[in-house]
Amino acid sequence: MNKHSWHLVEGYRPGILGTCVRMHAEFYARHAGFGAFFEAQVATGMADFVQRLDRPLNEIWTAFAGDRMLGCVALDGEDLGRSTAHLRWFIVDDGCRGAGVGKALLASALQFADTRAFDEVELWTFAGLDAARRLYERSGFNLVKESTGSQWGVAVREQHFVRICPRKK
Repeated sequence: MNKHSWHLVEGYRPGILGTCVRMHAEFYARHAGFGAFFEAQVATGMADFVQRLDRPLNEIWTAFAGDRMLGCVALDGEDLGRSTAHLRWFIVDDGCRGAGVGKALLASALQFADTRAFDEVELWTFAGLDAARRLYERSGFNLVKESTGSQWGVAVREQHFVRICPRKK
């Protein structure tokens, strides 16, 4: 898949919530054994978030090839407070990993954060997602905390990453 076969869309589009939840549920069931608890957490959080997309500190981006959604990411500027943005629901379809889709989605979210009044961007993930971790670190994120936890319904080695926005460095 090359860059010319897909495009990014900023903002809500009908169906993206359901597709993003499904992508998360299927990927993390295969790769981490997550189940209904995790899927419900993603669905509930996203349902709340999309109702706040009309506010200036929140945005979502999706990647599409025709009508097929290839990935998504959201920047939630409200749930953490403290002038901190929360990078959430970042996922890319298995079939297009390595094609630049994830890099473009993440770059769009970080550019959005950098043009707003955020001091930093935070994200939570878990150990073993090495390709995503490399992408985060290349984008300026640093691992600030790692511990065993079960916020997603299964015990994993949770990781907390922070990126200081360039204007704050």
